[in-house]
Amino acid sequence: MTDFMLVDTRGGHDESWHRVRVAVVGRDSDLVAWSGDPEAPVFWRSAAKPFQLWPLVVAGGVSAFGLAARHLALACASHSAEPAQREVAREWLDRVGLREEDLACGGHPSLSPAVAAEMIREGVVATPIWSNCSGKHAALAALAKHGEVPIAGYETLDHPVQRLVRDSIAGWSGVPAADLRWGVDGCTAAAVATSLTGLARAWSRLGTTADPAMASIREAILRHPELIAGADRLDTILMQSWPTRVMVKVGAEGVYAAALPTLGLGIALKVEDGDMRAAAIALVAVLEALVARLDPAGEWPFDAVARWREPEIRNTRGTVVGQTVARGALHFT
Repeated sequence: MTDFMLVDTRGGHDESWHRVRVAVVGRDSDLVAWSGDPEAPVFWRSAAKPFQLWPLVVAGGVSAFGLAARHLALACASHSAEPAQREVAREWLDRVGLREEDLACGGHPSLSPAVAAEMIREGVVATPIWSNCSGKHAALAALAKHGEVPIAGYETLDHPVQRLVRDSIAGWSGVPAADLRWGVDGCTAAAVATSLTGLARAWSRLGTTADPAMASIREAILRHPELIAGADRLDTILMQSWPTRVMVKVGAEGVYAAALPTLGLGIALKVEDGDMRAAAIALVAVLEALVARLDPAGEWPFDAVARWREPEIRNTRGTVVGQTVARGALHFT
């Protein structure tokens, strides 16, 4: 059986190929389905955020700083810097007693074309609050403050904050801390890599665990999908369309992670060429394949994400000239 991939066609001919590695893990932490090599390493990128937040929640940071579900959700987000999202980021700073310059993430244009265009029109200079990772950085800085260690350098691998993050990721992924690989993320924070199976296992546990701290993070994500990404973005639309049934998180360079709590599944995928457009299309295709095989009688409203289901490719005049299609299949145990 051919491994799963996406192919861009033009005029009925294949033009580009996006190979996709996939790992799906069940409640027992065993591999349920895969494509490609699920044990090859992958940087988690922003799919790591719930596990970077967990140490603060475990340490009592929620009550110490008076945090609400919306603050936890933003810490897990790759947000679009929409006004409501920026407001929650400012609340983070106010409640923890941080300054914007304490955040190591820097600023960048919004991930939303509409918000980015508005920034240009209004002459906005992006500061750290505008970063899609500002919530995560607020949480990491808060962990430093709560632990009474220096805030400066919280993003670096040798800081006490990152040692707590390391232990969190090792525990939830089931990958020994000594086997974790590290780099630097686009937002300057330490970036972890494990096997794709490790990422899927962590997300399966996120979706099903009774651990009070992680359960509160799960509930925050499910309660505030509008904060996790933003308008017209797959993560938010999918979670709003399938309330309580799916958790979704994009990561840079073609990474997606998801949990289907009712099925006990954790999903991780990596588009090998890093194409983000292909990653969203791949996630929807993988979800369709999984529910068709594992929950064929269930009602999963894929119409809500129709724009990511083997979408047409159009030219500058709007004429259909091709399509992105799924080829191959997942392997099931």
